[in-house]
Amino acid sequence: MVILTVRHFTGGTEKLALLDKGIQLPLAVALMVALYMMMQMAKDNLHSMSAFETMASVTAICADKTGTLTLNQMVVTEFWVGTEQTTATTAIDHDVVRLLRQGAGLNTTGSVYWPDNVSPPEISGSSTEKEVLSWAVARLGMDAATFRKSGEVLYVEALNAAKKHSRAKIKDKATGAVVGHWKGAAEVVLANCSMYVDIHGAAREVGVKQRNKFENVINGMALGGLKCIALAYKKSNENDPCRSEVKAAIEACANAGVSVKMLTGESILAACAIAKECGIISSNDDVVIEGRKFWTMSRTKQLEIVEKIRVIFGAQPVDKLLLVKLLKHKGQVVALTSNGTNDAPVHKDADVVLSMSVKGTDVTKETIILDDKFDTVVTAIRKGRCAYNYFQRFIQFHLTVNVVAIIVSFVSTITTGKTPLTTAQIMWVNLVMGTVSALAVAADKPTEALMCRPPIDRTAPLISNTMRLNLAAQAAFQTVVLLVLHYRGRDVFETGDKTNGVMIFNTFVLCQVFNGFNVRDIDKRNVFAGVLEKKGMMFLVLVAVTLVLQTLTVEVLTRFAGTERLDLSLWGVCLAIAAVSWPIGWAVKFVGGARCPATRTNGGP
Repeated sequence: MVILTVRHFTGGTEKLALLDKGIQLPLAVALMVALYMMMQMAKDNLHSMSAFETMASVTAICADKTGTLTLNQMVVTEFWVGTEQTTATTAIDHDVVRLLRQGAGLNTTGSVYWPDNVSPPEISGSSTEKEVLSWAVARLGMDAATFRKSGEVLYVEALNAAKKHSRAKIKDKATGAVVGHWKGAAEVVLANCSMYVDIHGAAREVGVKQRNKFENVINGMALGGLKCIALAYKKSNENDPCRSEVKAAIEACANAGVSVKMLTGESILAACAIAKECGIISSNDDVVIEGRKFWTMSRTKQLEIVEKIRVIFGAQPVDKLLLVKLLKHKGQVVALTSNGTNDAPVHKDADVVLSMSVKGTDVTKETIILDDKFDTVVTAIRKGRCAYNYFQRFIQFHLTVNVVAIIVSFVSTITTGKTPLTTAQIMWVNLVMGTVSALAVAADKPTEALMCRPPIDRTAPLISNTMRLNLAAQAAFQTVVLLVLHYRGRDVFETGDKTNGVMIFNTFVLCQVFNGFNVRDIDKRNVFAGVLEKKGMMFLVLVAVTLVLQTLTVEVLTRFAGTERLDLSLWGVCLAIAAVSWPIGWAVKFVGGARCPATRTNGGP
């Protein structure tokens, strides 16, 4: 740029055509300005020219307050105990000071570290946690190291933006008393309080007058640009109660071969109490282990006990991840309950994520959104098994129809040169009768017996051994009957070719209707169980619809279906032949033991 400027005044630009036209100085100046602007951008921490240009058109700026508009360095300026503002802790009752130390020093995710007796303490955590801890150390005289040894943290929930408070359950090692502590936005904490403690340690009721005063104090601090944090506590000798529906739900899971494993940050005593109340621990073989101990075990030992584990206390997120991976290594199918995105690292390893909130976030493709009741987990298991059962029944029914139709058509065409079923009749079987009958199979709701079976193994074939036996027996019976009618029906029943063809078609359809009863339950011998109950009525309705449509096809739509009317005796013969499907189905299930081999026998996930 300097050279271009010199050349402009000395005339040394004859070899630069454009510069010779009188634009060399403006170009040089523009380049110098651009360089200056880039130097200024680097100085001002602006590293993108395009973004720098866009700033010229900005009409609005959205900025965070904390750390952007403020220094993110908070200092306690006002301190209230009850309805009184105080500056000296000596005026406060000793028990109140102890509770304040607990609420500040133990209900926290921050920490205080003293490098030596001279240096100031090193405090870590969020800006709010750091300042509360600094205030507790400086104003309340809290010795963090000693104080933490005096109480056992049974449970702690970190401060989050959604709830605007943190909470912890502390057990005093000296007295054994359990105290719940809350810390967070003053308006949120106040809304959940019915009592307050005054400067002398006396508990007083929060009446209308007192609540108004507290709200005025909070609003006054807000108007002064202050962030108001409140500390509250509640004495308790009880554990977090078990939900009313949980015990029955866990029992249902156990009957279904699904084991429930509880992970908690609480102590072993609290964890075992809840686990026993909920029914998670039911025998001496159930393993209760600390998360840290489980993590430090050898891989062999972990795999040895992982299926027996029922409770992991003192658990961290890494323990949940380890548990899921080990269970999957043992061939288990693992479902993970989740209340939010805090367990996101584990979601990708679990087979199914059960988001326990209707407002939960769908963080994976295999997420089921539930409400916050545990019995909906049982509902999800039941629906999953029902869907699998529907599919098996549908497959067995339609395979029987198609196998029989293919074999009969093929054999008759090879031997006699013609098929017993016309094109219209085959279309009727596949499109109308097959559809309605399949709906009948699906509409008949599976029984609760599905929840008394072990989980279905992922590697098991879709067509089980019982299904193969049923399919083979029904297909063989129907094929033999239809071929016999095809070859000898005219002679036996003294009918013409067309009437014999209608009998074959009618018998074939009625066999499928009767076989629909057999596939209602693949494993049960009694095919009529529950058929007259409310849940089985839809099945009967659809069966009746199929019979009505078949009667219309044979007796009315003769030109369309290529049929002719049958007398009552021939209808009786067709029905009698089709009814033989029932004893054949019972015999096959009796010989096969009516078992479901494609199930786990080594426990659930």
